[in-house]
Formats: sequence, structure tokens, C-alpha cells
Amino acid sequence: MRVRVRVRVRVVERIQETPDAVSLVLDAQLPYRLGQFLTLQVPGGGARCYSLAGSPHTGDPLRITVKKVPGGTGSGWVCERLAPGDEILVLPPAGTFTPADLDRELLLVAGGSGITPLLSIAKSALAVGRGRITLLYANRGPDAVIHAGELRALAEAHPGRFTVVHWLESLQGLPTADRLGPLVAPYPAAEAYLCGPAPLMDAAETALRARGGALGRGIHRERYFSLSGDVFAPPPDATGAGAGCVTAEVELDGFTHTVAWAADAPLLDALLGAGVRAPYSCREGACSACCCRVVDGEVTMVRNEILDADDLAAGYVLACQALPLGPPGTRIRISYAG
Repeated sequence: MRVRVRVRVRVVERIQETPDAVSLVLDAQLPYRLGQFLTLQVPGGGARCYSLAGSPHTGDPLRITVKKVPGGTGSGWVCERLAPGDEILVLPPAGTFTPADLDRELLLVAGGSGITPLLSIAKSALAVGRGRITLLYANRGPDAVIHAGELRALAEAHPGRFTVVHWLESLQGLPTADRLGPLVAPYPAAEAYLCGPAPLMDAAETALRARGGALGRGIHRERYFSLSGDVFAPPPDATGAGAGCVTAEVELDGFTHTVAWAADAPLLDALLGAGVRAPYSCREGACSACCCRVVDGEVTMVRNEILDADDLAAGYVLACQALPLGPPGTRIRISYAG
């Protein structure tokens, strides 16, 4: 029996955030964590991932924010065509761009629509955490600032805890590492979360590392990507059986699942084919939604565009790319609990 994790949701409100960015409020009761995203099915059988702008700690409705990309099929469809009453097919919220400790001091660096998951993080930390939050937000000009009113209201409601620093390219030029250095220097103990265009994240990370900032607590990057395959298609039958398989013991949501895992099948396909509701999104090794940890045994990955050296050393792998190592009959223990 194949697992079907697709969910049909209805658009109940459309908010024009800027001339080229909109938020869609969705009628859906889907549990999510701060900083996560939704994967939407777009016309033509493709899929796109868009971050959630709300906080699970403040009672916000499910809301995504999308900025139109010139020539972008998915963003163009969302920004120009979707309206209240329309229904869309989504996968459950996913992603690991989530602080483990909201009491820590946080430095958030956003560019353009990269503000979306960082707004979710900021709202959550302000609601249930105790640390200070500083947001450095880069945009082309004043009319491109997404969620400007909400950010202003949060800063006014939390003086001394939430500081917003705007960087406008029309006035200040491009945010290079040298220019960002003095802005990030006052926060050497903060854990940094970066989301936006790659040049901005590269510049911010270089500036942080040059000054020793965030090295003790981590620098985390969220990446945008387009999916080449149809993640909404049923998974291939990879349950496997017989002497050619290893055995995977997988801890997920408080339960341990034991499944046969063929040597040439990704772990995710083996789990889905066995009826286990394992999380996933891109199935291309680029989003970390299926991230899990090898507790015992060995695996290899076909592709990895998201896990860094520290993640790999800690045993983390991507289930959509993980293949088992070892002779038939080997038992490999996997945990989604972190």
C-alpha cells in the first residue's frame, strides 16, 4: 500500500505585500514548525517550495509569501493567477531551518522574499523565547520591502528585544562582505540564520566568519531551488524482499518501523513503499525535508546539496538519496528524532 501525503487546501485570502510579492492565506489545519515551507503542485506537473510566514506559537493561519521571479512558472502562477476560492495541492510542511533554542540571541539576515522564514523565526522567538533578535534585511528599495508593516509592529511591540536594520541597495549599494562587516560585528555570540539570494548569503557568511561571529553557535543557510521531477507522483515500489535486502529500523514520530531496504533503492522510497509516512519534499537532495540520522550502520548518498561537513560527521543523511552499505541481512538503525 502506497502512502498518500498530498493535501488539498483552499486559498481564503490574497495579500499584495509589494508590487511583485503576494501572501496567500490557506484554509488548512497542518501542523508546522517555525521556518518551514510548503511544497505546491504547479500547473504542468511541477512543484515549488515556498516558506511559511506565520508562527505556530501565535495562532497564525497557514500563510505563504511568494515573490514573482521574471520568467518563473511557479511564482508567476501564484502571484498572477491564484485567488480566494482556488484550491491547490500541497505536501505537508517540511524543512529544518529551525532554531533549536529560542532563548538564544539570533542574528537574522534576509534578502527579498528570504524574509519569509525569518519572519516566522522572529515571531516565534519573540512569543516564546527570551533572547534578543536582530534582523538585517536587504532590498532594492523601499517599495520592495516585504512584510514592512508587520516588521515595524513587531519592533514597536518588543523594544530592546527586536531590532530591524534595513539595507536599501538604491541608497547603500550592494551588500558586500566588507560593507556588512560593521553591521554583524556587534553580535559575535548570536546564532545566525541567512535566507535570500546566494550572493547576499555568501557576503553575510564571509563577514561573520571574518569577525569570528556565530562560529560557536552556527551559521545556517536556507536555499531556494526549483524541482525538476514530479514529487507528487506515487513513489516507485521499493519495498524489496528476499536475500538482497538489508533491514532498516527507523524511529519516526515515537514509533519504530522495520522495513526491507533494497541496495539500489533510496531509504525514502523503501519507507513510503512500506506505508511509512516519512517526511519529504524535493526528493532531489536539495531541501533537507527528509533529513534523518544514522544511529547504527553505514549508508552512502547519491546526491547532497544541503548537508555540510558537520552534519555528515554527526551522522545526518538525506533519506531521498541514502543507499545502504553492507551485505544482505545487515541491520541499519535510522532516527528522525534528531
